[in-house]
Amino acid sequence: MAESQFVMMKIGTEHYGANILQVMSVERMLDISPVPGTISYIKGVVNLRGTITPVIDLRERVGLSSQRQTSDDSQRIVVVDVAGTTVGMIVDAVEDVCTVDESAIEPTPSVVGGLQAVYLQGIAHVGERLLVLLNLEKILSDVELEQLQEVEKHVKG
Repeated sequence: MAESQFVMMKIGTEHYGANILQVMSVERMLDISPVPGTISYIKGVVNLRGTITPVIDLRERVGLSSQRQTSDDSQRIVVVDVAGTTVGMIVDAVEDVCTVDESAIEPTPSVVGGLQAVYLQGIAHVGERLLVLLNLEKILSDVELEQLQEVEKHVKG
């Protein structure tokens, strides 16, 4: 049976999973330099070990309440590769890496925890938790990826 590993992240009270093959690193919150004229959920850029990386607020991107239920100490930036673009995603917390048997991934209902199915790969039970699996390729549209790439170019000069 095929298995996949996911980085388990928390946004509010919900648990989300990002395929570990797309996760490059998990970072503590860094100083984010805002970039004027961008979409509201694009919070700016960070210098990540010499690489300028655009950062989005995942909570805001998927339309969840902007009110955080965790302290800033637990917030993380999950650095992922989305269609060849490196993007940092602010989440409330990163909890674990879990292995999910692909046969245990259920299809996604039309809306889960306020998220539209287009952003989701499926749902899996991990222990007592329900893990909503994100489809990172759909989190950002082509236009949004283009804007992130423009932000990156603009900042680099």
